[in-house]
Amino acid sequence: MRLPITAWASITHRATGVFLFAGIAVLLWALDASLSSEASFDALRESLLFKLVVWAVVSALIYHSLAGIKHFIMDRGIGETMEGGILGVRIAWALSAVLIVAAGAWIW
Repeated sequence: MRLPITAWASITHRATGVFLFAGIAVLLWALDASLSSEASFDALRESLLFKLVVWAVVSALIYHSLAGIKHFIMDRGIGETMEGGILGVRIAWALSAVLIVAAGAWIW
């Protein structure tokens, strides 16, 4: 059985929610480390790994937010058909891709 695109969107929406929950812990640790000394702050700011982590968390936030908006719109009765659901997913994925690339350019 092949899952429809709307099922994949729902699964990724849930997965990004879990990832954001874990990402908050990492960002709180980084905040604590950056406030401990100027050297720690500079080390985090220059770290390629930390920039990658921040980009991953921001990317998850972007997708999760857009998928949540799509769900909110569908809860209002707009796009409840299979065709409307597919269109909503495609719009959310396209906007996510553009904003994630923009966030990557901003972080680096």
